[in-house]
Amino acid sequence: MATLQDIKGVYSAVFSLGSNCLPGMEMKAHGLRKFAGPIDWMGTPVLPQISRMLRNRFQGMLVYPNLVLVNQASDELYNVLDREYELYMNHDFYTHNNFPPHFAAFPEIKAKYDRRIARFLQYVESGGRILFIRTDSNYEEVKELEAVLKELCTGPFHVLVVNHAPVVELEWQDWNLKHVCPVLMPNVDIWISNRHRWSFLFRDIFVV
Repeated sequence: MATLQDIKGVYSAVFSLGSNCLPGMEMKAHGLRKFAGPIDWMGTPVLPQISRMLRNRFQGMLVYPNLVLVNQASDELYNVLDREYELYMNHDFYTHNNFPPHFAAFPEIKAKYDRRIARFLQYVESGGRILFIRTDSNYEEVKELEAVLKELCTGPFHVLVVNHAPVVELEWQDWNLKHVCPVLMPNVDIWISNRHRWSFLFRDIFVV
């Protein structure tokens, strides 16, 4: 099992693998987000679907017939589901230029994500050291993810898994997965109250 000390050091890139926007927000706040990853700002609750998407090298992601309107997330944005991989997109489809069931802005959104996917694959295949971050996932799901990343990454990698639970302070889990550092974090006000805990986890982690 990877310890917190094992994941310290310098990385070529850090990528969020969901399950929501929280990893991307904390990466940005701590200077670890050099660029946008493919699923930084999505809801991706089903990790086996993300593992399948990675195994497929993102083939089938954002195919127009698979997109359906879930609801209106705000005055400005729709929440749109990609049914193929259960990706919830509530930061991309604006109300002023999309008219469900027709998503008029799809071509530019698709082009944006194609660029992010190409960059992701370029980095994981570069041989550089990569850190992945995933929240709220169980052992079996992460074990499968680790196996997929072993196939995808040509260089060293680690996965920091942050699971929110009714704990008072950070606690470490013993999952016995070589590349995975799993931790429990208090589940109260997760968007606000844990910033100093993320700072502790990210201490001495750098991106070059």
